[in-house]
Amino acid sequence: MEVFEKSQTIDPEVRAYVYSLVSAIGGASAADDGRYVLGDDALACLKDLRRWLKLYDTKLDRFDVKRVLSEANLVKGDLLEILGQWKEDDETNVLRRKVAVGSLELLTELTWPLVLDGEKATVNHVRHLPVIQLAQVEYKRAILHHESESILHKAIAAAVPAMTTPRKERSAREEGIINLMLFLFRNVIMISQPPNLPSSGNEEDVSRSETIHALQQQDVLQLILTICSGMGEDFDGQDVIILELLFHLLKGIDPKQIFQNDRQVVNDKMADFKKALQAEKSMLSAQARNAPTRHNRFGTMIWVKQSDDKISTLTGQDTIMNGDGTLRKMDSTKQWNRPKHAKRDSQEGSSDFAPVSLDSRSRAALKTFISDFLDSSFNPLFLHLRRALEREPDRVKPDHARQFFFLIAWFLRAFTARQTHCPPPQSQDATVETPYAYIAAVLTQETFVLLNRTMQKNLDDKSYADVHTCLLAFTQIMLTVSAMSESRNEDDQEIAENMQARLFYEEQTHDRILAVLRGYQEGRQGLPYLEACTELAHVFIRLLERYSKVNVDMFVRSKRRARKKAKAKPKGGATVEGLEEDVQTVPDDGADDEVEAHKEVQERKFDFSRFAARFVNEASVDTYVALLRRYRDLDEEQLKRCHRFFYRVAFKMERVILLFRVDILELFQRLIKGPNGLDTKVDRKSAVFKEWEELVKQIFRRCIKKVDERPQLVVEMLFSKIPNTLFFLEYGYEKEVIKAAPRAPAEMEIKPGMDHLAEIGVAVGALINQGKLDALAWVKTVLNNAVDERRSWEDLNVALQEKTADSVKASPLFGDGEQKTGETQEATESVETTSKPEEAPQAPAIVVMPDSEERRTATFKDKHLRLLLKTLALQRLGANDDPTANWIIPSSLTATQLEDDLDAIRKFEFDPPVYENGKSAESFIRSEAAGRRNAYEKEASDDEGDSDLDESLFVPGGPTVRPDDPRPEKPKRKKLRRRGEEITEEERQARAEARKKKEKEKDAKVKSTLFVTESDDEDDDERDAEFFKREKERRGKAADAVKAALMDGRTGHGEEGASKKRKSVGESKPVKKRKTAMFEEESDDDEDVVDAENVEPMVISSRESTPADESDEESEEASDDETPLSSQTGLKDVDVTMEEVPAAKTAEVLRPTSGNEQRQRVDSDDEDEVVPIKSSRRSNRPVFVVDDDSD
Repeated sequence: MEVFEKSQTIDPEVRAYVYSLVSAIGGASAADDGRYVLGDDALACLKDLRRWLKLYDTKLDRFDVKRVLSEANLVKGDLLEILGQWKEDDETNVLRRKVAVGSLELLTELTWPLVLDGEKATVNHVRHLPVIQLAQVEYKRAILHHESESILHKAIAAAVPAMTTPRKERSAREEGIINLMLFLFRNVIMISQPPNLPSSGNEEDVSRSETIHALQQQDVLQLILTICSGMGEDFDGQDVIILELLFHLLKGIDPKQIFQNDRQVVNDKMADFKKALQAEKSMLSAQARNAPTRHNRFGTMIWVKQSDDKISTLTGQDTIMNGDGTLRKMDSTKQWNRPKHAKRDSQEGSSDFAPVSLDSRSRAALKTFISDFLDSSFNPLFLHLRRALEREPDRVKPDHARQFFFLIAWFLRAFTARQTHCPPPQSQDATVETPYAYIAAVLTQETFVLLNRTMQKNLDDKSYADVHTCLLAFTQIMLTVSAMSESRNEDDQEIAENMQARLFYEEQTHDRILAVLRGYQEGRQGLPYLEACTELAHVFIRLLERYSKVNVDMFVRSKRRARKKAKAKPKGGATVEGLEEDVQTVPDDGADDEVEAHKEVQERKFDFSRFAARFVNEASVDTYVALLRRYRDLDEEQLKRCHRFFYRVAFKMERVILLFRVDILELFQRLIKGPNGLDTKVDRKSAVFKEWEELVKQIFRRCIKKVDERPQLVVEMLFSKIPNTLFFLEYGYEKEVIKAAPRAPAEMEIKPGMDHLAEIGVAVGALINQGKLDALAWVKTVLNNAVDERRSWEDLNVALQEKTADSVKASPLFGDGEQKTGETQEATESVETTSKPEEAPQAPAIVVMPDSEERRTATFKDKHLRLLLKTLALQRLGANDDPTANWIIPSSLTATQLEDDLDAIRKFEFDPPVYENGKSAESFIRSEAAGRRNAYEKEASDDEGDSDLDESLFVPGGPTVRPDDPRPEKPKRKKLRRRGEEITEEERQARAEARKKKEKEKDAKVKSTLFVTESDDEDDDERDAEFFKREKERRGKAADAVKAALMDGRTGHGEEGASKKRKSVGESKPVKKRKTAMFEEESDDDEDVVDAENVEPMVISSRESTPADESDEESEEASDDETPLSSQTGLKDVDVTMEEVPAAKTAEVLRPTSGNEQRQRVDSDDEDEVVPIKSSRRSNRPVFVVDDDSD
């Protein structure tokens, strides 16, 4: 029957061929006293078996060959015997080494762990997998307890030649041999007794303790330390294999237990045993209170008829003992057919956290290994693994990230346990490295970034098994940093301060912790996940509160959704690491007004009370309530965490109203009063029980007080509470919601360069592209009604004007053939005046009435609709931010204009305009602010590029050195204008251009002297002679002018002026205005407006001057001494113009001028020719004006 079953399970030909290959490998020899002897073609048979496994099992996805090999006893009968008899120090026997390597390959393949995939499983998988799993358990038992006790050591010997080869010189085969060895170790560690299959031997033989002992005895742990310490230098691709090996070696082991001595372990076990006895005692005492006696052994059945005529049946005498017992009995009989959800992977990997007990021998071996690993191998391995997870996705599997963060949490716990139970000796030497340097590889910013990114990705994918390991790692990192901050070493404290600042700086981290706590769903995540998320929340808020108290000016980087215009990224702008939603850049072709939602990154001051308010809410309370319901499975530390949370809710945050729920109050009551309360878990005299008892008492006291104040709370206890209900129950009135005033959208405009018809096309095209045809139809209706109304008014106005004109003409004032009187003439003029078009009556404005509230809102918020209305010359009344303001059609728009605009809208509605280069209508629209900004930037760029303006800002030859004028500056006189006809704007611009051209030519002459060569410094006699000749001519002309002025003063002008002056002193007569005359010059370079201060006449006093005149003359002579006459520019023409004026005005106008002022006036290049002021003639003070024509 067995042969028949085999033939039905596996193809007989496959079985026969595989059996023949196994027999040819070798066997026990009677000639050698039963020792194992290799066959002649043992190496070829091993290769053939490997091909069968690869081509039949792997490619066809079948387990037939593996099952046949397990039945043929290949592993225990052949492979282990070959490795056990091989002498690794015999380097001459190359064949035996090759056979050993071949056996290693087959052994690794046959011990490879198999997992049944429910989606891809076939009939063969389900049929063969249990047999193969039991066979692998036997393989592990044989490997660990082989008589040679060196199978694992022989595997190391097979890979030693490959490991001793430098990494850069290794071949692919040598790398494969090293990987085979490590995979064999991993497989041996992973194999365990299947829980749903019967055991064929002692399970202790394949336990974790026996595995660790064998690894330590056969030098596997020392090899792992060697490979990890050389990771990145001597080894590269073995990091992920070591990761899997360590994960399966350490999972389920409590790190604290490793570093405890035997006495501490025994004490802990005794404490656990006492707790179990206490729980049993409490359970028996609770049962004894309701236990049946010999007098109540009779059966009882009770029918309860409810209000809806439904009948419930209860059995047993315990239903009539008391009211609470009856209710509990009724509750226990209720059944709820809970909906069954599809199985998720939320509890996948929960077996990884099942506790594993170790014996003293394995604990000692593991303690030595972990200590050496932390000291020498932790940083190299985890640094290399982090880089592989970030940069080499082809080598990394999805499970590797989970295993990476689990090992981070495990080793940090082990490091803390070693610091607690085996503290290092305190050294005063500053050169001694701090113990925290051994784990520095996982306390870097790169690790924090990878951890946050992985956690967020797993949360988004709802991969809660991976989130669980991330939570464990995050919690242990924070606890380690907190321990560093309490270290005696100042360097450790400084590093811890820096790491805390990085952990708490990102507000996204705060939000993620809150999301994990709030997102727990009972029934979809297991108890380990619940414990991890609540522990992380407890540690995070405790450390954050402590840190915020120490650092009062704490800032966090927050990312909020904001409405902001998308702009091109500025040059040199810095990017924020981890920011995934970057601001999109748009070209500056008119689309700069597009508004997009993005994450706005900014720093803000952190407020812990604000964060705590977000931490305490309904979802967080539900998570902790779910944990507290399992109080029988919690230890004292977890109970304390629950107590701290509810204390924070009720008293620190004053949100006790969240706890006033029937299910929560019932849980608190049962926790203290029972039955099966907290006293079954801990002693009533313990501190934990007393703390919970006091907390529950205070919560119930506040609940009763609040019910008296708010009777509505009795009803609200049945439901979860929304924020408005919480506010009402807390304060007794509804929360006032203040709505922010609506903001008007940005005013839009059409880019310049288009006519009115094209602008309408752009506005209509934008509405059509956005699908707002209903708004366009409404605009057409408004215009159509406005055309009719405006045309009716215009016709009525014309008729009224004609009727008025006819009535005036028909009046008696108009006679037939008679001469018009003055009254008739005035009437005619009045009629003509009223008939003028500029004084015609204005049409009344038409108010645009929206057809609905949505339309009114659109006229306020829709920027493109507002643009169309503005393009049609409609006006908006009221404030810009008033949503109820109305639009009007102004009086200036005629019916014809409105009709033309309406026709244009109808045209573009069915034939939208098409623009070049495929541009849309929106590309021609921009905000008014952008238009003003572009105009300002253009003007600024034009100013920067205007070389003419830059040249005219400063004197071309550099600053001119002049002596200081101590006299106060006199007020400027009014500008004088020529009498005559006004010039046109074209003539004004032509004159300005000609003047600017002449100035540039003059500046060029001056600038040419700035650029000289060495030869220019030499003396030039001809040039000097010419210069002195010109100076001599100028002095001569100046002398002749002075003489002519003096002679003119002696001919009688001075006496006349003197007599008039004396007369003016004796008599008080009204003063006449001074007459000025402007001379029109033939030159086109004259300006229309001439400053009187620039044409101030040069005054030369005569001998017959008054004492005041003498003082003026003295100051003039002193000024002339400072500036010689020869140094003044050429005086070519002298015009002397005088007019008799009163002495007061003469003294005011004709004042003495210093030589400095003369030089400033004559040397000024602001005017080509100086226009003199025609002043009154004064006695003995002739006046003349010198025109500079030297240029």
